[in-house]
Amino acid sequence: MSAALELTQALLSRASVSPADGGCQELMAARLHAIGFEVERMPFGPVENFWAKRGTSGPLFCFAGHTDVVPTGPLGDWHSDPFVPAIRDGLLYGRGAADMKSGLAAMITATEQFVTRHPRHRGTLAFLVTSDEEGPSVDGTRRVVEVLKQRGEHIDWCLVGEPASEIRLGDTIKIGRRGSLSGRLTVHGVQGHVAYPHKADNPVHALAPALAELTARSWDQGNQHFQPTTFQVSNIAAGTGAPNVIPGELKARFNIRFCTEQTVDSLQATVEELLRRHKVNFSLDWFISGYPFLTAPGELSAAASRAVHEELGITPQLSTGGGTSDGRFIAPMGAQVIELGVPNETIHKVNECVRVVDIERLHCVYARILESLLAGRT
Repeated sequence: MSAALELTQALLSRASVSPADGGCQELMAARLHAIGFEVERMPFGPVENFWAKRGTSGPLFCFAGHTDVVPTGPLGDWHSDPFVPAIRDGLLYGRGAADMKSGLAAMITATEQFVTRHPRHRGTLAFLVTSDEEGPSVDGTRRVVEVLKQRGEHIDWCLVGEPASEIRLGDTIKIGRRGSLSGRLTVHGVQGHVAYPHKADNPVHALAPALAELTARSWDQGNQHFQPTTFQVSNIAAGTGAPNVIPGELKARFNIRFCTEQTVDSLQATVEELLRRHKVNFSLDWFISGYPFLTAPGELSAAASRAVHEELGITPQLSTGGGTSDGRFIAPMGAQVIELGVPNETIHKVNECVRVVDIERLHCVYARILESLLAGRT
């Protein structure tokens, strides 16, 4: 059994539904301490975080990731206990197998191998690990980055081990993400009897034309690096449950994934103007969970692309597709940020799994990246 597979199984056996860590970070920190890392624990609220470094000079290369996982969903739909790792037909099953405990394990074992070969490597190796990526993302990477900024610490290159591959390992490297803007909308009406609509004001009817225009709107065409901006309603509710009552209120949640052709201010102004134009009586609370970021092709993405090609024989696509990641907190430090990990086909699903062979392959890709960037002596 490879070291990376063995560590993945050890991490999977620790239940760590967000924001719980389940002892994963303790295991990782002990491995890093044993090879010369200074490990600094940074808990905030219920969230466990750590920042570990080996070296004192630049450039600084950081592996980033999260130990928390999403809930399992119906246990009866799993073919085996989600927190007891099981191998069947070449696949390793368990909650977090793909997102992202196999990535964490490959980071650790690749670093152990690299440090053994290059005990006096150039620059600084670092790890930024949180248990708040799958949750609110308030007390995790965001808070650690704030501390690092206050202390004047800088990250040059950051590899986030998210499951960024699509079909096969290494086919995609994320070099950025769209921004995420959410709205909590309340439409105010007047409750009444369905037989006397003139004595009521139906918020569903008031919103419908505006919602149709919002969902049909072409916000932009995207650009060279980003997909177009999109608008999606995630939740909508109105009514008392009775079939003869016009509701007095409607509540909806929506999300806008936006590219660099938009700003938060422009998006908010467009939505609110459209609602007013349709004479919707509304209240609206906005939440920004991430701004778009982009790492232009450079040293880090080139090293990662080379490593994938040399190890796996394919040329990865550089992409900004998908949701958000903690890279959105690290990129504003001026760091080059990429995401590279196992395929994401089973993430957040029941019977989440990863190909066993991909765990060792990812270890080898990570090791090649370290060799490319930090093998020289200081």
